[in-house]
Order: sequence, then structure tokens, then C-alpha cells
Amino acid sequence: MTTIDLSGKVAVVTGGGQGLGLATATALHNAGASVVLNYFEDPGGANKQRAVAAAAQLGERAIALPADVRDRPAVEALLDQVVQKFQRLDIVINNAAIIRDRSVRKMSDDEWSDVIDTNLTGVYNVCKAAQARLADGGRIVSMASISGVIGFYGQANYSSAKAGVIALTKVISKELASKNITVNAVAPGVVLTEMGQTIPKDVQEQMLSSIPLHRFGEPEEIANVILFLCSPLASYVTGQTIHVNGGWWG
Repeated sequence: MTTIDLSGKVAVVTGGGQGLGLATATALHNAGASVVLNYFEDPGGANKQRAVAAAAQLGERAIALPADVRDRPAVEALLDQVVQKFQRLDIVINNAAIIRDRSVRKMSDDEWSDVIDTNLTGVYNVCKAAQARLADGGRIVSMASISGVIGFYGQANYSSAKAGVIALTKVISKELASKNITVNAVAPGVVLTEMGQTIPKDVQEQMLSSIPLHRFGEPEEIANVILFLCSPLASYVTGQTIHVNGGWWG
């Protein structure tokens, strides 16, 4: 049996304090990597509390650091902090995301912009800042979504952003190939994290009827695919979007 060993590697997970971000940070940490759980500083401080508690739970080799992915100077400062503390950066996971679901007819300009700015421009900002700081042979994995492939009612903003992540992944994979940095995306189906729990129960039932495995994914199942993409086992995989959705295609 092949064991994934990321000892000595340093990973940053945006939005790493909960949900898929925390599951991914945990998988990387369990494989031996040092992990930085990035969080957005919300007014009430709940994000900081979650991220700091999660890092403490992971223990040695885990810390929590703030940055708003919409703010490129803040992202650059975050990555500089990481390199200063750990002397290297090997893995970047673009996980930070928000939802503001509403039909196009009812969607406000702010609801459109907020989601695009966080879910797409945020990924662009992190990738741009990471290029000069990632070690040769590094890894970038961005969280896409089934919504960016098939589109969901009321998710014009979210679906557009996630489709953009898929396209951005293809482009950046070509641009960073000379440094042997692989760039991939993972497109989960529905996972009942904090975000997934906001889906109404009747809609969840409709979704389940479209999934051949007839269940939603578990955070660890998504995190394990990301772990593979960050490992030497995936050294020839780049520019790809790996779909982890139980066979769901619309």
C-alpha cells in the first residue's frame, strides 16, 4: 500500500477553518504537512475563533492566519508571513467561497459582485500571489463545483464563478508548467457542510434522485482527492478538473 507522505511540505488553505477547507487541512496535516488555516476576519470574530480552535485541535504544524482573498496585497502579506515562518511554500488550496443565491431577476448587483469577487477573483489573487512564492514542483488546487458545470437555478453568480475557476485552472497550469507546478481543480457535488446545509430539504431530496450513488458526499471524500493531487502520485496531472459527485451529471 502506497502511503502519501507530505512531511516537510507547507500548505495554505483559504477558508480553512470549517467545512471542506478544514477537512482538506486535516488531510494534509495528517499526511505530515505544516498547514496554515486562512480565515476572513468577520465583524463578530466567529471565523477567527473557528480557525484558531481548529488549528489548536490539529496541534503542532498548524496555525491560523487572516486575509481577505479579495484583497491581493493582503494575500501577498499572508503568503509572505507563511514563507517567513516556514521558509517555504509548497501547496495552495483555494477553498474560500460564499453563496448569495437568488434568481437573476431578483439578484442585486452586490449579490453578483460579492460572489464573483470572492469565488473567482479571490482565486485569481491567490494564484497570482503564489506564483513567485511557491517552490518548484509545488501544487495549486482550487475548489470548483458541479454548479459550475451543470448550473443550478438561482446560482448565476456562483455557477459563473466556479466555471471561471475551471477555465482559470487550465490557463494557469500552462503558465506554471515550466516550474513543474501542477494546477488542478476539484468539482464536488453537494456536501452537507455549513454551506450545503442551507439547501432546503425538498431541494435536497430532488438532488438525491439525480445522484447514482444516492447520497451526498462527505467532506473527507473531497479532501482525499485533493490530498492525492497534492502528492507525488499526481505528478503528471495538471490542468484538470476532477469531478467528485457520486456520478451526478444533471
